[in-house]
Amino acid sequence: MESTVFSAYTRDVASNDVVAVTIVCRREPHTTHQTKTEVVNHLAEPKRDNLKVNNQKAILATVVLEGSEQSSVEDPLEELRGLVETAGVQIVGQLIQNRKLPDSATLMGKGKVAELKMLAESLGAEIVVFDNNLSPSQGRNLERELDMVIVDRSEIILDIFASRARTYEAKLQVELAQLLYSQPRLKRMWTHLERIEGGVGAGRGPGEKQLETDKRLIGKRIAELRRKLQVVEQHRGRMVHQRQDHMTVSLVGYTNAGKSTLMNALTGADVYAADQLFATLDTRTRKWTLPSWGDVLLSDTVGFVRDLPHHLVASFRSTLEEARCAHLLLHVVDASHPQALSQIDTVNSVLDELGVSHENMLLVLNKCDAMDDRSIVDVLRLKFENAVTVSAATGEGLDRLCAAVTGRLGEGAVELKIDGHVADGRLHHFLNQHAEITSTTYDDEQVTFHCRLSRKLLYRLDEFQVSIERVDSDTPVAAIETDASTTTD
Repeated sequence: MESTVFSAYTRDVASNDVVAVTIVCRREPHTTHQTKTEVVNHLAEPKRDNLKVNNQKAILATVVLEGSEQSSVEDPLEELRGLVETAGVQIVGQLIQNRKLPDSATLMGKGKVAELKMLAESLGAEIVVFDNNLSPSQGRNLERELDMVIVDRSEIILDIFASRARTYEAKLQVELAQLLYSQPRLKRMWTHLERIEGGVGAGRGPGEKQLETDKRLIGKRIAELRRKLQVVEQHRGRMVHQRQDHMTVSLVGYTNAGKSTLMNALTGADVYAADQLFATLDTRTRKWTLPSWGDVLLSDTVGFVRDLPHHLVASFRSTLEEARCAHLLLHVVDASHPQALSQIDTVNSVLDELGVSHENMLLVLNKCDAMDDRSIVDVLRLKFENAVTVSAATGEGLDRLCAAVTGRLGEGAVELKIDGHVADGRLHHFLNQHAEITSTTYDDEQVTFHCRLSRKLLYRLDEFQVSIERVDSDTPVAAIETDASTTTD
């Protein structure tokens, strides 16, 4: 007996709320229409803790188009293999086809589809996972031809995100992305229900009726999720705005590049880090003390991946607000990966899609300890002259990274001579937290600081009884105040 599991939405009679139900469709072998459907459970907040494809036998398949990025890769299924292993899938086989153009109906040619069916039957596979993103019609046609569950790249990524989501915001974002993905594919879910055909007044079949009901309920749920996310985004926006008085640095990069491990190494934090794809979904911010500079806020963000589902990128836009507002981005790269250059391009493309400027970015070549051939680093450093080579696992190069970050943050700073009262503890604390102090001189009741302070924080000096002189130019104090006021507008 074959089973298919999927989520649908209905209305709770008692509360009149839209709720999610997990549906199990069991189909007897060699039958097409007779299906037993049962409601397994109701969830007030739709969230799948276990992956839909978990513990199932799968065949990996892909169509590599001529001239595409994957056509130059030695193993086109390497990344998909990592994704499905993260999802807990048992891989029993694989099939690759090279084509100039995809088949509009089934992606693969008819001969390859027939070969895929024979391979699945011989290996006892339960699902086929494609490394390509399938259109709704392609998925429907393939399921009809193969008579088994078809999962594409977007769906496997969404399933992994659903299992990794822990915070309220992440759950909302993932559910919204799942619904936006499934909305145009609803017809595929109800093809097992018979259709009543006839003339005028004959009525519609249960499949069509259920399809319209699902569309209406999912549309309402999408609108509800967007309202909730708008509230969360406003709260996050206020949090990010409150941090503008601090220098902020954000970690971005491809998934499993070692961002969380690097954050732990730099800040002494204990954020979850593992050698797996999408180990971190939620943005975490910790204090990072830079020698001779002071404290900055370091944020770890969700990792990117090739062909990241568009709906998922849009849903996680608010989570990446930290990266948009950061004074500096640290682009962490797994330098030991053979596709490091391609991964750099992918991250830059996603940042462009999100409207995140990557001009003020420092490239960090991580995992240098895992490389057998160090010449790969030389090639990357030749292409990216200002890149810093580190190993978050061993601590190698972290001192160079701190120095490079201090230098980049100081590029937007102003050299000042600040005279204040020796008993003004608030002034001492502010400069220690936000400025790079080069020297401190005490003279009776007066203290003189020579320091570098970000232009964005100049307005904060109005809070103190101090005299200010700009050291790096002849610009008078009044002009400095004008710079500060202009910055804060």
